Amino acid sequence: MDTPPSGGGDVGGAEARERRGGPAPRPGPSPRPGPGPAAMRKFFQEIKADLKFKTAGPGQKLSEPSRVPKEKPKTEATPKPRQAPTDEAQMAAAAALARMELKPKAKLPSSQEAIKNQVRKELMAEAAASEKGLSEEEKDLTSPDKEGAAAPSVSGVYFICPLTGAVVKKDKKEKHLREAIQSYFSVDPVAASIMEIHTFNKDREKVRVGVETIAKYLDNIYLHPEEEKYRRIKLQNKVFQERISCLEGIHRFFQAIGFETKTLPVPGQETTEEYYVLKEEMLTKLEDLKDYKEQLLSSEPVRAQLDRQLCVFKPSPEAARFELPNDFYNLTAEEIKREQRLRTEAVEKASMLRTRAMREKEEQREMRKYNYTLMRVRFPDGYILQGTFYARESVSALYNFVREALRDDWLPFELLGPGGLKLTDENLAFNECGLVPSALLTLAWDAAVMADIQASGEEQPASPLKPELLSRVQTLS
Repeated sequence: MDTPPSGGGDVGGAEARERRGGPAPRPGPSPRPGPGPAAMRKFFQEIKADLKFKTAGPGQKLSEPSRVPKEKPKTEATPKPRQAPTDEAQMAAAAALARMELKPKAKLPSSQEAIKNQVRKELMAEAAASEKGLSEEEKDLTSPDKEGAAAPSVSGVYFICPLTGAVVKKDKKEKHLREAIQSYFSVDPVAASIMEIHTFNKDREKVRVGVETIAKYLDNIYLHPEEEKYRRIKLQNKVFQERISCLEGIHRFFQAIGFETKTLPVPGQETTEEYYVLKEEMLTKLEDLKDYKEQLLSSEPVRAQLDRQLCVFKPSPEAARFELPNDFYNLTAEEIKREQRLRTEAVEKASMLRTRAMREKEEQREMRKYNYTLMRVRFPDGYILQGTFYARESVSALYNFVREALRDDWLPFELLGPGGLKLTDENLAFNECGLVPSALLTLAWDAAVMADIQASGEEQPASPLKPELLSRVQTLS
């Protein structure tokens, strides 16, 4: 339907006729114009004006104000406003927003804000637990039970002390090693002090420099036992202070190999200073001093061995499900603030375009968060072998772990990662293969060898695993 005119028809023509003194007749079709483009154009313009006049409604006098409101055509032409959501729709939307924990803001999309809030909550909880100094067991006891929460796949990371053979949890490892070395002083004080020097001084370069300096002192005594100056070591000597005295366990070592502390006058001065002086009876045991020097130079730190915590499970559909304790993550109390900043940056970078090199660099940084990884190997019969490894250990350690669990360790096999990818390069580390902090692998036998075994007709055991392992098989929950 055409929009009615806002001025009420051929008003301009009527005004002209009124000025000439004639009435304003109702417009009608003009006489047929003559041929020609201009006449035809005028003819159609007058027809169009006549149509507008007929649709304009009742007429009006020129002296009266126009009765046709200018706003009316616009109001009628304006599309209808969008219908507001119903009460039910508004309630459903509010419930969805509440579940997603969204707080819409103008600056950021609400989904990113929700991620930041969740990260902040988790890190604050970790920081609070670290400040309280609670052990992992105490944290588990004090935290409320979560509905449907699964039990951890392992209770933690454990180590075997090489001195006592005891299995201790990760957070008790350092304390146990100190106690074990301390108790060894009653057996061999020289060996115990050397273990103390190499184990509890973490800066290996400082240890190397200090040990080599001590070796020079002992070499001078061994080569020149008659010269008294070599049998004395001034404790305030700059070299001794900077290279030796700063090392833990060093003073116990000097006492163990036959030195004693004496306060002696300084030649040419009235002051005295403290010295380490070799006892006279040690001059008859110079070979022992040489042995102590060699032992000091060749020793290594006492390191607790990672306990694999070998487990065998019956076939289970839950094989790919892992619930790991905090021990598996490389997040100390000091790193929590840094981790919060990194996670916040990750949220902000989510919408940024990044090159492949940038993505790979970030993935490698992500992998360094893990110190350990929990590996499961599923055999063709469905049984599952589980063990704990360092994240930076090579895949060859897992192959050896599996071979040691087999009845026949000579059987060739391959390990297939997620998606059936073969782990052919055994020199790669677990974190380089993306197998952290946990992974489920599949074992595949060499087809040709298995065909030969079956063709031989020899009766094969029900499981390729050792009987002692099968005797303590567990159910994976």
